[in-house]
Amino acid sequence: MKTNHVFFLAVAAGWIFGCVNPQQIDLIEREQRRMRTDTNAMQSDLDSMRGTLADTRANVQQMQREVSALKERVDETRVQVGRQIGQTSREGDQRVKNLETRLAKLEEDLKAQEEVLKAREEAIKQLRETLEAQQKTVPSDGLVEGAAAESDAIRRDYETAWRTLDKKDYKAAIARFREFIKKYPKSTLAGNAQYWIGESHYALKEFDQAIIEFDAVRRKYPQGEKVPAALLKQGFAFADLGEKVNARLILQEVVEKYPQSPEAVRAKQRLKSLES
Repeated sequence: MKTNHVFFLAVAAGWIFGCVNPQQIDLIEREQRRMRTDTNAMQSDLDSMRGTLADTRANVQQMQREVSALKERVDETRVQVGRQIGQTSREGDQRVKNLETRLAKLEEDLKAQEEVLKAREEAIKQLRETLEAQQKTVPSDGLVEGAAAESDAIRRDYETAWRTLDKKDYKAAIARFREFIKKYPKSTLAGNAQYWIGESHYALKEFDQAIIEFDAVRRKYPQGEKVPAALLKQGFAFADLGEKVNARLILQEVVEKYPQSPEAVRAKQRLKSLES
């Protein structure tokens, strides 16, 4: 989502300063359609998770009923053991022990199901928040507020570099973004440019270099908006290299530091896949 936001920031700024041309309008309309498609997909995922959540709740309720029934049987068995004539205390104790073992196992399963239910409820909450946030980021006229923060020259250079990336000319994009950072090191877009350098290396499957470039986003621009996304993709790059320990550490950091972000949702999903 933040990638699309950066795109709208660059393109819409050109509109505000009178630099819009038909190609830019096409790009805006294309990204609007893409974001609407993503929104519909997320809504579908949300509906699916709601159905799964209902099934989980039903399972928990069923297990709670079974636990109650087993507790009653344990109490009944204890009474019967005391009354039965000719039955040794050893046999009775074993029967009670077996039932208690089953009860303990069922209670353990119930606890696990409750944890799953809690996790799914949290995932639905985060997905809903992400969906609402994404819907708010699609302006009706294709423009992004606050796009006039940079000078015309800076915005034009950044937009030129981004268009190179959009054409999937990743090596050229890396060169252009590096040139942008060198030329405008104090620009508010410098951190974004550094992030896109990492993304370009990632797209080229140069995962080692991508890790270095994503780490530079956090070190050089710690207050930048791309820090969560850079951490997420750094974790992905470690995973792609087979370094699962480092990948888990980075992805867990995303979840802990940015729990309400879309990146946290993706980090949790990747962590689950690393555990399997």
